[in-house]
Amino acid sequence: MKTLKVVFLFILILASGKLFAQAADSIYVKNIKTVRLYNTGNQLTMPVLKLNGNDLLELHFDDLDADVKYYYYTYELCNSDWTPANLGQFDYLKGFTQTRITNYRFSAVSHVRYTHYQAVLPDESMYPTRSGNYILKVFLNGDTSQLAFTKRLLVLDNKSAIVARVTQPYAPQFMHTHQKLQFTVDVKALQSFNAAQQIKVVVLQNYRWDIAMTNLKPTFIRGTSLEFNSENTAVFPAGKEWRWLDLRDFHLQSDRVLTADYKKNSTDIFLRPDASLANQRYVYYRDLNGMSTIEAIRGINPFYEGDYATVYFSFVPPNGEAYTNKDIYLFGQLTDYDFTDSTKMIFNPQEKKYETHLLMKQGYYDYTYMAVDKNNPAVYSELDGDYFETENLYTILVYYRPFIGRADELIGVATFDSRSDQPGLSF
Repeated sequence: MKTLKVVFLFILILASGKLFAQAADSIYVKNIKTVRLYNTGNQLTMPVLKLNGNDLLELHFDDLDADVKYYYYTYELCNSDWTPANLGQFDYLKGFTQTRITNYRFSAVSHVRYTHYQAVLPDESMYPTRSGNYILKVFLNGDTSQLAFTKRLLVLDNKSAIVARVTQPYAPQFMHTHQKLQFTVDVKALQSFNAAQQIKVVVLQNYRWDIAMTNLKPTFIRGTSLEFNSENTAVFPAGKEWRWLDLRDFHLQSDRVLTADYKKNSTDIFLRPDASLANQRYVYYRDLNGMSTIEAIRGINPFYEGDYATVYFSFVPPNGEAYTNKDIYLFGQLTDYDFTDSTKMIFNPQEKKYETHLLMKQGYYDYTYMAVDKNNPAVYSELDGDYFETENLYTILVYYRPFIGRADELIGVATFDSRSDQPGLSF
């Protein structure tokens, strides 16, 4: 009985850690939509600041209450696993501990009314002084208990050199469906005599934290170089090129739109039904690797001129029969890479297809469909299958904890594309 209690406690701790990691990117109130945080000028980037550098981030979000509220933000330093660091805010922040977001504008020329808020980070009145993982917390009225949403960001103090390449796994069961990342981390700049014990490495695919591989151990240590090239290290399902949806103009309907209903105060857009692509030959086309951009063909600024529409998605399963042991979810940055009731698809037995809908802002979106095991929600896979040829982005994060340190420092970030060639439509 004692052993069972210990096992249960261990499972509970693991589950709690996973839940916390997922909560690092969360929206806590229904009126907040389209939260974006990225490096200035490029919506398709992971938010990374260089310590003591000149990098800036853009924060954008909409409040559908369409009024003026007093939004503030602060930072929380975390370890490599996104648990809070054992440091007070004055140990990693310079200046104030919270700052108000004063840049806002009411929506214009849109049916759906909202207030658009934006900020450039870091502000001169408050900025991080240590490298590592940070959670940006946005809250109301200077009260951190009135949390609106949270977003991850990284602060880098570059002290490592990273070289990597994506290869085809040797194992027969993974050879045609997975991709393997081989890489070397040189930490000569640390001047540490025991770097292998102080280094933690995390690998992301397409900037996704839900499938991050953590605490990877080096296969070989050659002086100050740590080599990660064992057969089982950093092997990811390759997926397939993401589906696309062009919503940059609700009236100029793209090829994915079946029909639209333009009402006086709202717009409904019905997409063509999707079907599984798992049995189709692989075809290369350029995608956004699951991400999205807020754009509008007409207008000057899509952030406050872009309109919202309710978009209806549908997926036709093989033979028109519901999956017996799987739940189907719409998935991508448009759903914050999360499995929630609002993104779960419901099977319509009359139409013989899965259906769901989202309120979405004008833009260009990537998406896919995920099948989640009903008995084990931690097990999920893309319905379109996995192909080694798929183009993916891989990001390597290197963390360092000094022997007397109380937090993990981020000392290396590098992103690599699985395809270095320029393929045609197919190969």
